[in-house]
Amino acid sequence: MLLCMRTTLSLDDDVAAILLRVQQTRKMSLKAIINEALRHGLQQLTSSRPRRRPYRTPSVSLGRCLIGSLDDVSEAIAVAEGESFR
Repeated sequence: MLLCMRTTLSLDDDVAAILLRVQQTRKMSLKAIINEALRHGLQQLTSSRPRRRPYRTPSVSLGRCLIGSLDDVSEAIAVAEGESFR
């Protein structure tokens, strides 16, 4: 059974401005523009989107640690800055 529904819409200002611009450009009735926009939007909402594979960060080897231990922060900073620490 095919229904023709009559309803009242409350549009945000930005949406109303876009509708009026489209109406002036295409020289169509407001009813036709709203129906076209709803068809297009509902089609996008109901279509299944292809699943994207999750991005995996590639791993790289950084080599061996050049400092004996990173537990002592002051030693690590001194080595990085080239100071003789011991």
